[in-house]
Amino acid sequence: MRTSRFIALAAAAILAACANQKEPAEQAVAKVEASLNEVRADAQQYAADQLQAVDTSVKRLKDNLAKKDYRAVVMGAPSVASEVDSLKQNVATAKADAEATLAAAQTECNDLTASVPPMVEKLQARVDQLTKTRKLPKGMDKAAFDSAKTNFESLKTEWTEAGTEFASGQAASAVRKARSAKAKAEELLNALEVKA
Repeated sequence: MRTSRFIALAAAAILAACANQKEPAEQAVAKVEASLNEVRADAQQYAADQLQAVDTSVKRLKDNLAKKDYRAVVMGAPSVASEVDSLKQNVATAKADAEATLAAAQTECNDLTASVPPMVEKLQARVDQLTKTRKLPKGMDKAAFDSAKTNFESLKTEWTEAGTEFASGQAASAVRKARSAKAKAEELLNALEVKA
């Protein structure tokens, strides 16, 4: 009789302890989820792998909550909250770096946009003139002129792609293509003897 009474008291104490941890466990999971949701959209863009790892940790917490293992939730929540904080810091750093890169790219792109289109216009006029008159620059044969025309078409394509990429947010790639187009334009201006 005494043993069964003791077991009943022990079971009641365990249930009370569990019940006492239920609310803190639920609050801990809710707090971690809310904190993660604040950064989720940016994290998908700037730290997808780390977000996936944090999601796994949050899922483990939620699974423990569903199993009513409140103690495991309460014990594990600080670690998961720390993972979320680390994710937030990394996202903030990556986002700031991306914004700085974009600003620098925007400045360079503006400079290139001011210089490359006039070069393209001059080259187009020169190619049209040389095609019409068939009088090539000194030291240039027909094969070299055909190659120059091919390079000119290539630079126009590259310039168009650079503009498209920049508009779609691929600033670094766009600037690389725009620089390449400018270098080709300068080379062709010299080869075709285009006057400034």
